Amino acid sequence: MKQIHTSFNEAVKDITDGSTIMVGGFGLVGIPENLILALRDSEVKHLTVISNNCGVDDWGLGLLLQNKQIDKMIGSYVGENKEFERQVLSGELEVELVPQGTLAERIRAGGAGIPAFYTPAGVGTPIAEGIEVRTFNNKEYLLQTALKADFSLVRAAVGDKKGNLIYRKTAQNFNPMIATAGNVTIAEVEELVEPGTLSPAQIHTPGIYVQRLIEGKQEKRIEKLTITQHA
Repeated sequence: MKQIHTSFNEAVKDITDGSTIMVGGFGLVGIPENLILALRDSEVKHLTVISNNCGVDDWGLGLLLQNKQIDKMIGSYVGENKEFERQVLSGELEVELVPQGTLAERIRAGGAGIPAFYTPAGVGTPIAEGIEVRTFNNKEYLLQTALKADFSLVRAAVGDKKGNLIYRKTAQNFNPMIATAGNVTIAEVEELVEPGTLSPAQIHTPGIYVQRLIEGKQEKRIEKLTITQHA
């Protein structure tokens, strides 16, 4: 059995100043909402955060930005977060922007034990500055290094007490690869079930990658609501 917590604050209490964390989600979809809130409340500082984006101004990782808890952000998208933009332009926040597919592969490589790989994405752009370029089959490729983290925070729809996880539809996004790339992976699940309940054929993340579990309800906020009016 894994460590099963009933307190979100307890689940993240050993995330200390200067830690590197990966956080699942895409926009506000599939983010570990309650674990992020617990990190905000912990007031841990000088974090390096690896995630597709940094939430919005008042939710998700945007809460940690507001609280000045993040020193460096590695992601692919600034998004709708005005505070993110402000901190970048003022020099308060260090940002490493990575093409989205490259970011996903760097995380996957970290989880798979692959130290680096070559990709054509970014050749001839500012992203290539200072990066080794090699030619394969008459085409240039950039060397990209793998990403790993001290802690990975993920969100799943269902998990069992052995740590096996199932994600819901597009909420899967970055979560499976992030779950593999942390020294300690903490999974926030909407429903926690007994071992043997989940069909092995449906499991997205095997329990071997997960060290801690906690069950909790999410608000599941909508980042940008778009409606269509019909005459």
